[in-house]
Amino acid sequence: MEYIYHFTNIIRNTTQNLFYKATSVLQRSNPNSQSDYAELIEDDDGREHRRIKTIPATSSKYGSYIPSRFQFINSIKTMPVRYQTAFLSSLGFLISFGIRCNMGVSVVAMTHNETEKLPNGTIKLIKLAQFDWTPGIIGIVDSSFFWGYLITQVPGGYLAAKFPANHVFGFALGISSFLNLFIPFAAKIHYGVVMILRILQGLVEGVTYPAAHGIWRWWAPPLERSTLATISFTGSYAGAVLGIPLSGILTEYFNWQIAFYFYGVVGIIWSVYWWYFSYERPAIHPKITEDERVYIEESIGEASSISNKTWIKPPWRCFFTSKPVWAIIVANFCRSWSFYLLINSQAEYFREALDYNVGKDPLLAALPHLTMSCIVPFAGKLADYLRTNYLSTTVVRKIMNCGGFGLEAVFLLLVAYAKNPRLAIGALTIAVGFSGFAISGFNVNHLDIAPRYASILMGISNGVGTLAGMLCPVAVEFLTKKGKREEWAHVFLIASLIHFGGVIFYGLFASGEKQPWAEPSPTNDNISNETYKHGEQIASYGSTVTDGSGFGYQTTDPYDVMPNGNFPNRTNQQTKFVPITIENPMYKNYH
Repeated sequence: MEYIYHFTNIIRNTTQNLFYKATSVLQRSNPNSQSDYAELIEDDDGREHRRIKTIPATSSKYGSYIPSRFQFINSIKTMPVRYQTAFLSSLGFLISFGIRCNMGVSVVAMTHNETEKLPNGTIKLIKLAQFDWTPGIIGIVDSSFFWGYLITQVPGGYLAAKFPANHVFGFALGISSFLNLFIPFAAKIHYGVVMILRILQGLVEGVTYPAAHGIWRWWAPPLERSTLATISFTGSYAGAVLGIPLSGILTEYFNWQIAFYFYGVVGIIWSVYWWYFSYERPAIHPKITEDERVYIEESIGEASSISNKTWIKPPWRCFFTSKPVWAIIVANFCRSWSFYLLINSQAEYFREALDYNVGKDPLLAALPHLTMSCIVPFAGKLADYLRTNYLSTTVVRKIMNCGGFGLEAVFLLLVAYAKNPRLAIGALTIAVGFSGFAISGFNVNHLDIAPRYASILMGISNGVGTLAGMLCPVAVEFLTKKGKREEWAHVFLIASLIHFGGVIFYGLFASGEKQPWAEPSPTNDNISNETYKHGEQIASYGSTVTDGSGFGYQTTDPYDVMPNGNFPNRTNQQTKFVPITIENPMYKNYH
């Protein structure tokens, strides 16, 4: 591990030097030191008179003050670090889903002849297909990604809980992007080599969603969990919207290999920047402001204790006997069923059931997921607003999830029996739009019930969701053998009933409160007894205000004798208990 640590430091220092050289192009070349690097300081004699102190332009302490030539870049630099992390991880998910779309689009140009229809109605052959893959081979190559993706869901959560989650996330996308560069070469060798690369891509990308939850374990204040997590996950849906048309454009105007090279290079560039920018926790981020660091750490209840940095064996039995965990698992299965139904079978449904070619209007076909990409971050902000001002976390999660699923189920029924293509697309758009509200329910719920193990729980639930993605195409193929409208009505009727079932199960068993097993007990063998001898305690991660022992609920506010919102700015080393959390009435004022 020591060698790995030194190796990662070398990579970080190298990328930092490259980043400084690149960003210097966008910054003012000769800044005025008096105007851009000046501050008011007290005289040494303590008098009220102040004077200007010139700060050297090379001062690393004030490097963030260097203004850019572009206002947009300035606005990004002044954005809180946690939101910069959210948007950057969203871009990572966008690239990830673009990589997934590469093969589905490029395989058409790879395996079909290029023809041209002449004015007299005859078809002219321009170029023969480069590969003679059968539909069966194409299906196996397409699905091979998910073979690997399913395997690493739970191990990915385990890795993200044990190692820095930001490193796991960045490595996964970086390796997947690197492998994407070799797919065109592999295709020329044998489709089996392509399958191997796709399986490897699935293996490494299977850790991305669990790792994202591992990141928000440290970075998301309790009342901003929905907002930050949904901003991050929006990249997934935006990637599905942009990935198909962008890959199609690159294939149409260049060749089918360009799409793989494009996403491979962009993904590697993103990984280098992510490695430079991202840090595991606010406490070790060199550019975060003191105010933001204190706000994040105290609101989630992070204490600088031995137990915080010690690996705790996950309570696996508690995971699978917990009703709130099963509520999340069932909800993930329901959402994944409709998501993969549309990704895999939407075009086929329009062609067979409605006799409508979506290729004539690709924007209209992309409208459902485009709508969802807009709804998801809005729903996250709404959920946090309701939690902050009106309702408990449990009530908000149930409203967002059950409301989203319920309305989606209703409009899926309309899709099932719609005879007009425009009506079907409209109903489908509304259905998928409402499902965006559910992301602020089940998909953030892991962080509520067990922040310490959120990445592992996400791996479990997303693994079950991936099973839905593998079963759904099989069910569709079985139900639509003749491609009749009545058969497709059964497909969407089943999807609607699955979502109604998800509404009932989640409404009955979901919870927004931290579970009793979410923190290790004092007898846990993995924690040094020295922790308790020195009065330190397990971090609560923003769910309770603890007493001196670190394991019970505190009945009185330790700061009740102080003016509301006024408390010392203590360092991590001085923190022996959590001063403010979501249950503490002082938290809202501090926030």
